[in-house]
Amino acid sequence: MNRRKFLGQSALATAGIMVMPKLMLAKTDHKYGLQLFSLREQLPKDVKGVIARVAEAGYKQVETFGYSKEHGFWGLSAADFGKLLKANGLSSPSGHYGIDTFLSSGQIGDLDDAIEAATILGQNYVTVPYIGPNLRKSASDFKSIANWINIASQRVHAAGLKLGYHNHNFEFEPVEGQMLLEVLLKSTDPELVDFEMDVYWVVRAGQNPMEWFNRYPGRFRLIHVKDMDKTDPKLNTEAGSGSIDYKTIFAQIKDEGVKYYIVEQENFKMDPYASIAQSNKYLREVL
Repeated sequence: MNRRKFLGQSALATAGIMVMPKLMLAKTDHKYGLQLFSLREQLPKDVKGVIARVAEAGYKQVETFGYSKEHGFWGLSAADFGKLLKANGLSSPSGHYGIDTFLSSGQIGDLDDAIEAATILGQNYVTVPYIGPNLRKSASDFKSIANWINIASQRVHAAGLKLGYHNHNFEFEPVEGQMLLEVLLKSTDPELVDFEMDVYWVVRAGQNPMEWFNRYPGRFRLIHVKDMDKTDPKLNTEAGSGSIDYKTIFAQIKDEGVKYYIVEQENFKMDPYASIAQSNKYLREVL
């Protein structure tokens, strides 16, 4: 029995909770999310209709992107967009908010706008989705980014939220002998900063996702489930239909404290709504 299982069972015994064997073996009811960037072409045309169809595809959660104080979420204020989600039985645990201005100069406008929108939507995470190339040219840039991320995380924490960081493949490209992702994992406060592993981009970078889980246990709390087309690695495909062995990955990370599994697909060979429904069905079957 490992330490985690021992502590968990001890806690149950101390609380005097009796659980029937059948219930103990029941599968956890995960709520699977969709990164709305998957439907970035459809959303501006009919945000209300798209959100309704996301719910129809079986999702209970969405991860947002593209917010601005001026335009909100596709023309809806954060409050109105939150009402739309609620009307469709959806919640939003995380949002992607670009904060390059803060990372480059310390100007807090975009960061505070992100915190405000995330608070209104009831999100848990303000997630950094991308860092511009001009900010990551050298190893000293990497150190600067980590410092600003720590400062941002304190401001986010003060608002009752947590900062997340989402990777692409550039974080694995060595610059002066250093990888940006490794610098961030080593230099950011683990109490204040979690990471969202985009498995597709890890594999695309020639890396093994499990090696990163093993080297930095407990740091990856969100997962982007994005599969790789078997014939063209530059393309995505429906979860469980590509070349990434998600069944093995999920089995190995089940005790790693992953909170959210979020489907993202950036290109489609079938109807996008049929595609996201197929990915949702796959997650329900394997997790």
